[in-house]
Amino acid sequence: MNLKPLSAALVGAGLAVVGTAGAFDLPHWINGDTQVAAATPQSSPVADRVVPPEPLMLAPGQMPNYRAIVKQSAPAVVGITVEGTHKMSAEDQGMPDGMENDPFFKFFRGMPGFSQRGGQGSQTTPFRGLGSGFIISSNGLILTNAHVVREAKDVTVKLSDRREYPAKVLGIDTTTDIAVLKIDAKDLPVVRLGDSKGLEVGDPVLAIGAPYGLEETATQGIVSAKGRSLPGDAVVPFIQTDAAVNPGNSGGPLFDGSGSVVGINAQIYSRSGGFQGVSFAIPIDVALKVKDQIVATGKATHGRLGVTVQDLNQSLADSFGIKQVGGALISNVAPGSAASSAGLKSGDVITEVNGEPVLGSGSLSNLVGMSAPGEHVKLKVWRDHQERTIEAKLGGASDDVESVADASASGQGGLGLSLRPLTRDEKRDAKLDSGLVVEDVGGAAARAGIQAGDVLLAINGRTVESIDQIKSVLARKPKSVALLVQRNGDKIFVPVKVG
Repeated sequence: MNLKPLSAALVGAGLAVVGTAGAFDLPHWINGDTQVAAATPQSSPVADRVVPPEPLMLAPGQMPNYRAIVKQSAPAVVGITVEGTHKMSAEDQGMPDGMENDPFFKFFRGMPGFSQRGGQGSQTTPFRGLGSGFIISSNGLILTNAHVVREAKDVTVKLSDRREYPAKVLGIDTTTDIAVLKIDAKDLPVVRLGDSKGLEVGDPVLAIGAPYGLEETATQGIVSAKGRSLPGDAVVPFIQTDAAVNPGNSGGPLFDGSGSVVGINAQIYSRSGGFQGVSFAIPIDVALKVKDQIVATGKATHGRLGVTVQDLNQSLADSFGIKQVGGALISNVAPGSAASSAGLKSGDVITEVNGEPVLGSGSLSNLVGMSAPGEHVKLKVWRDHQERTIEAKLGGASDDVESVADASASGQGGLGLSLRPLTRDEKRDAKLDSGLVVEDVGGAAARAGIQAGDVLLAINGRTVESIDQIKSVLARKPKSVALLVQRNGDKIFVPVKVG
């Protein structure tokens, strides 16, 4: 029942310097304060005739020509410098007690939204940050990460030929961590955009960016995994690689073996704050969908179904009578949501969205989140040991994403629950129509994580109103049961082995 924190941190691979006592000085060749002056945008008689470079063809089993990829594409990779101020509340001026060594805490406290320890009340702290980006149109359209330019007052883009331009932020989308910039320039070199869906695990990749301000740094690796759903980023099916990505690489391109951009480097998985063998990139397909919305309207919108979902494991699959251990199990439906209007309910397992298979909770969040509000989606749903199709009209979503829970506990032996009905006052306070309070717990239920004080709402997807219903299910001698439990307002299915 209890969700355990991961043993390493997901951190934005941006680099920031604050104008406080905690700041460190960058070498002059990174700051660019001696030899390079800001360039005045030059007009060109020939408008936007630059075309992307041709793909580099690879024979089966042939290693990529990394030298050619860098020579061909590095001119379109840019460095991004941001400056601004961040207004801090008392809550985010320092770390909570015990957080000093917590790997979840952001590794650069100077990044927007973070600061040095100490101070009371509201304060404003200046910051300066570094990141990367890449040019996608010859008239100055640039993609980068939202966390690179968020809260920035001034954004400067530095080209590979040392020219610098002030940039306008056309829009940011914090849900996918994508930002679109525009500089006033023409005939710029551009990257060739690829198709991230064609990537396979084991394919070679190349990252180019400015880690720690070291411009035009290239690192190579392979695709380690696809479709990774990360905490707080469930809408994005990240590409996992082992290409070295460090602070300052944020927003830089990830190339495939042909020299086409297939992703935007965004996060690393680290205990130290630096690269430790695992990095994540946003698929270019996702980025381009967001870019199109931002260019057209200045913002991006995302569909919302309004459910809390979790992955199925073998015990839960057995409990619901579903053969495949896949799909997204609904543990809660938000009142007034698209899911509620469509008739979805707790215990439903969504296995397809518009014909696309739902491999897990993260897959559902991506398929729904990248759809537009108001769009109709066809859901294939497993309910009461049979499959059915339900159509839902998606609502709108803000920056929050579908909540994804995790239930992996299991145990042996009997159920081990002592239950009683909710009182009228308890129902009113918990806003519940039915349910049984766990008075005492032992055996398999305790090993599965059930605690005294939890409210048991359903067993195997069926609402619980009496203890006799529990006995009726157990009389069939199932190997496992799925209990829907509410604790502190949150709901989650917990598989319990009883046979």
